[in-house]
Amino acid sequence: MKPIEIGAAAPDFTLEDVFEKGVHLSDYKGKRVLLSWHPIAWTGVCTDQMRSLEVNYDKFQALNTVAFGLSVDPSACKKAWAAVLSIQKTSLLCDFWPHGKVAQEYGIFIDEFGMSQRANIIIDEKGIVKWVKVYPLSQLPDINEVLEALSKP
Repeated sequence: MKPIEIGAAAPDFTLEDVFEKGVHLSDYKGKRVLLSWHPIAWTGVCTDQMRSLEVNYDKFQALNTVAFGLSVDPSACKKAWAAVLSIQKTSLLCDFWPHGKVAQEYGIFIDEFGMSQRANIIIDEKGIVKWVKVYPLSQLPDINEVLEALSKP
């Protein structure tokens, strides 16, 4: 499976957040969106990846960007994880059911493991994919690289 291509229209979705509230990608037209995919909650690299979103929340806001942390974990699991990590501003979304459907639509689902790849995908204000990077599962994404990509027009 190949990741979604730059220039493609981002597939719209509705996913539950940790409060079981539906989050619709289409509600964020006019803002840039960072979809920061992590394979599975409660692991070290995934923890650091989600904490980096929270720590840089104000920088994302200054760049007219909403950052979401996504995985195939269920909302109850991610709610407990967010509480342990003290993640309060960054929405963690659950691609749990149908299992990994959105990750599949974005071309980053690993069938063999039943989880997403580790990836960052930037969507522009009009819903077009502008930047995609897939990382090795064990590699922490460089948040400065993401912020630099967002600072480009």
